[in-house]
Amino acid sequence: MTVTLNAYNVVAARCAAEYLEMTEDIEKGNLVFKIEVFLTSSIFRSWKDSIIVLQTTKSLLPWSEDLKIVGRCIDSIASKTSVDPANITWSYTYNRKLSELDKIVEDKTAPHEKIEPVPKDWWVEDICELDIDLYKRVMITIKSKGRMDGVVIGEALKMYAVRWLPDSVDALVSDAHARRNKSLVETIVCLLPCDNGMGCSCSFLLKLLKVAILVEADEFSRGHLMKNIGLKLHEASVRDLLIPARLPLITKFDIDLVQDLLNLYMTNLRGSRDIESEEKKDKANESMLGQRSLLNVGKLVDGYLGEVAHDPNLGPTSFVDISQSIPDFARPNHDGLYRAIDIYLKEHPGLTKTERKKICGLMDVKKLTVDASMHAAQNERLPLRVVVQVLYFEQIRAAAASNGRTRGNSPRDSSSTVVNGDGECVKSGGESCHSHNTQMCELKTRDEEFQKNGKLNKKSSKNSRSGMQLLPSRSRRIFDKLWIVGKGQGENRSSETSGSSNSPTSVVPGDTKSSGSSLRHRRHSIS
Repeated sequence: MTVTLNAYNVVAARCAAEYLEMTEDIEKGNLVFKIEVFLTSSIFRSWKDSIIVLQTTKSLLPWSEDLKIVGRCIDSIASKTSVDPANITWSYTYNRKLSELDKIVEDKTAPHEKIEPVPKDWWVEDICELDIDLYKRVMITIKSKGRMDGVVIGEALKMYAVRWLPDSVDALVSDAHARRNKSLVETIVCLLPCDNGMGCSCSFLLKLLKVAILVEADEFSRGHLMKNIGLKLHEASVRDLLIPARLPLITKFDIDLVQDLLNLYMTNLRGSRDIESEEKKDKANESMLGQRSLLNVGKLVDGYLGEVAHDPNLGPTSFVDISQSIPDFARPNHDGLYRAIDIYLKEHPGLTKTERKKICGLMDVKKLTVDASMHAAQNERLPLRVVVQVLYFEQIRAAAASNGRTRGNSPRDSSSTVVNGDGECVKSGGESCHSHNTQMCELKTRDEEFQKNGKLNKKSSKNSRSGMQLLPSRSRRIFDKLWIVGKGQGENRSSETSGSSNSPTSVVPGDTKSSGSSLRHRRHSIS
């Protein structure tokens, strides 16, 4: 009888020969010797045959292990992954390249076009067919050789997770596969590159964390993932952070988890800055990269707040804590934060006056763009004090524009007059400003000078009037009173009262009792 040996039956034949003691001691050139020659000269020299043989060893344990077939297959596979890609001559599976070639128009592809070089991660798809136990041993051997880049290791782990983890949550946590999925996730986590997560994308790590939470992976796996994510949170997207909450949490998304990730990121950032200050190496470049990453995290937080603000179960304390997790300079622009606040106020109409004030206090109206300021001025959900501040700064901006002066990119630069959270008029450099009466007088004086010189911009005036028409009645009344008060102060400086307030809405002309009474009443109604 003739038996043809191949990668699928050679392990079974070798185990049978060992069991039957068909060794050289019995007869020269016996079956054991012939199979060993076949394994060495053919199987272990072939990339795909080595993988096939390794897969067949599982059903023949412990014989295949005792005969060292498993170990020799693993060494063969690991050695081939370390070969210079330029020297690869055997076939391998690489479907990702096919998807890229599909995008190339056929008539632009010449027959004599140079063959693309073999990518560094050419091997990752073929070993994805291995069971998790064998895959773990192969990856450990590959890593132990120290020749593989962490990025390639990360790509291999990502491909394996995509290959074996189910797409749906129900299938992921089903009783039939929960234990296997848990073991798979924990194994992938322990195989992560030893480069503080730099070899894996933040998106992949966050998705892995979602799965780890769903399958209730051990504490070490979740903590290790969070540590790596905290090092590169600036690469994440808002969608990556929308991790479903588990009982007993009542919110739709796990807010506490994101808070912990932000705390880890800030701790790592402060630690890296301390090291920079001590070493003083490439400080300028490193500092620039750190600032850029922090700005990305600022946008990420505002976008995340805009998504979770729709959740009716999200408390104001959690909203505030997430917003305050990053420093002020991480938000050069507050449009994103304003959007999140507006959504939160809309979805939570039952907030108390104190809670609304606390939420809106997160926003700096000086950092709003013109479009956001116009929207805020018409926003009936904002407290009146915030609307007053917005209108005040837009009034200064309009006056500066009409004067034709350049005050930086916006009227909210370092030399502009601002209103702080308490409604007081201050200079951004720290000096106390004149009262609002004086500010209005200065604006009025400059306006009269330009009218005399005939240098007023008609187009700017027209746009200003059209903008006023867009304001709601509440904002328009406040805006009109500010201008009326300003004119009154400009024409009657000698009649200024000594008890004028710093708040823009509390300026009271001494000779207009009815107007003053109305404004005082309006001042006490500001929330």
